[in-house]
Amino acid sequence: MRLASTLSLILVCGAAFAQGPRPKAVPSADAQAARQAFQQVLDSVDGAWFGKAYQDCNAVDIRGRMDLTLSAAAINAKASQVSQGQLRGIASKGGKAALQLQGTYFANGDFRTETAGDFGHMVYTRVGRRGFIYSKEQNAYTTAVDLPTGDAPLSYMGWFRSVILDIKAAYVDASTFKPSLGKEENLNGRTLQTAVFFAPSGAYDPAKREQNLKETFGFWKRGRMEIAYDKATHLPYRMSFSNEGQGVHTTMTFNYQGNGKLASVAIANRSKGMEGPGHLQVAYGGDGLMNHIAGELSGKSVKWNFDLGLSWAKGRKSSSIHSAPPAGANKKGGDEFQTALLVGVASQVFDLQRNGLNLMAPKISASK
Repeated sequence: MRLASTLSLILVCGAAFAQGPRPKAVPSADAQAARQAFQQVLDSVDGAWFGKAYQDCNAVDIRGRMDLTLSAAAINAKASQVSQGQLRGIASKGGKAALQLQGTYFANGDFRTETAGDFGHMVYTRVGRRGFIYSKEQNAYTTAVDLPTGDAPLSYMGWFRSVILDIKAAYVDASTFKPSLGKEENLNGRTLQTAVFFAPSGAYDPAKREQNLKETFGFWKRGRMEIAYDKATHLPYRMSFSNEGQGVHTTMTFNYQGNGKLASVAIANRSKGMEGPGHLQVAYGGDGLMNHIAGELSGKSVKWNFDLGLSWAKGRKSSSIHSAPPAGANKKGGDEFQTALLVGVASQVFDLQRNGLNLMAPKISASK
């Protein structure tokens, strides 16, 4: 489930190239207003949802599970399709892929996470510039891990702010999106203003079954986003986002506690293969910090859900998560290990595809 306004550029049609450089583009007043409004929305989200409550927290423990459930009807429909009707009713019950997660994550980028389930058992850790990824199924590991950034925050207040700044960079600072102000409306005594941001994303290709990770996780950097925010508090109350090329179409409605903290999100999803409702719920401890996040996204024959507990720590040392690969595990180079992992993940995804889930598999490539 990782939004802002940008300056719209007024293209100036110069004469020929020989006449000299083109004049600089000038933003319209409407684009400037949308950009400023969304900046205020981001500032309000940063302060109300996160903010000073996390300023001394430098680590968080996360425990929980994620599940994918596929109905028997979906499996049977896919089997009938690929066999041209020769196979019918082969499944009497649905399929399920489960993932258990436990890990510790530091604001500065140090982490240790362990996952187990239908996609395998893995440990991935890094402290400073050293770490490893271990696969139990392969009895192998690699020390070729991604290095940390040089400007990592020391607290989660800074970490959340860095996420906000990433959104600002894509929507406010860059020229990718064309921003504008939309309509006003009244919601339970609140005046909501809509801001719109648009960047063409291309057409959806139903035959496309693979894409690289950059496309997968960067889907939000193009498309159309409409956000309705309270003009008094600048907190968002509704956001609609679509990316035609990725088949993403979703609307989220935000609900708040009295202090402005996020309580829940209602989701109306029309994304390809996941058309259906969803929700996200957030709970807080007596210290005002998030301690539980749960959610579900349902389609006609598919259901994703997760349930995660969070425990925040202050002044924790990275040495508490130090570990080493198991004795006897085989060391591999980064490209060799990554390719083997992708082959395993891709085979699982292709199995789910054959059973009716519209999901793009990762490309078998070591390139980033």
